[in-house]
Amino acid sequence: MTDFSKQSVEQFLSALASDAPTPGGGTAAAVAGAMGASLAEMVAGLTLSKEKYAASHDAVRPIAEASRLAREEFLRLAREDSAAYDAVLAARRLPKETEEQKAERTARIALANIHAAEVPMRTAEAAVRLLSALPELAGKGNPNAVSDAGAAALLLDACVEAALLNVGINLPGISDADFVARMQRETADLQVESQRLRSQVVALVRKQF
Repeated sequence: MTDFSKQSVEQFLSALASDAPTPGGGTAAAVAGAMGASLAEMVAGLTLSKEKYAASHDAVRPIAEASRLAREEFLRLAREDSAAYDAVLAARRLPKETEEQKAERTARIALANIHAAEVPMRTAEAAVRLLSALPELAGKGNPNAVSDAGAAALLLDACVEAALLNVGINLPGISDADFVARMQRETADLQVESQRLRSQVVALVRKQF
């Protein structure tokens, strides 16, 4: 499993631009989430390091920690997403000469598709969790960095949308109707919440210009 966090930006972008199937959109979504988390962490740090914003410290301190943990989680998810899709490809390459082989291949593909849908769903969930803290960060954080809080919200929303596209593309290959229906419901709910939070943060940011 490639550790993209150890690559330079140029190396990662080159890998993303190549004709290799991984890394792809799901990994890119998680990296966008990590960038959003990093910006939120920066805004929190620029608030906590200034005594003039001491009144906001208690509110901002947990956001700083949540952002740090989210950044680490997104990097793990970036790796997991590529590994999950590699598993799908490996399952598709299994032999299908006999009926037994066909059955085994079908079962392995189904399991791989489920995992390939679950990983980007976790990415989207993590992004919405952190997004929920950003209205407070935009309102109480260092006003000189408020545009960075807005950029964090936009990156996290992009992470959600991109991750959910990667959920959706795997669902047609899954025969478990209950699983598919649950993923579709969660997709709709996360999209609505992400868009609501993004709009709230951007509005708070623009009020301070």
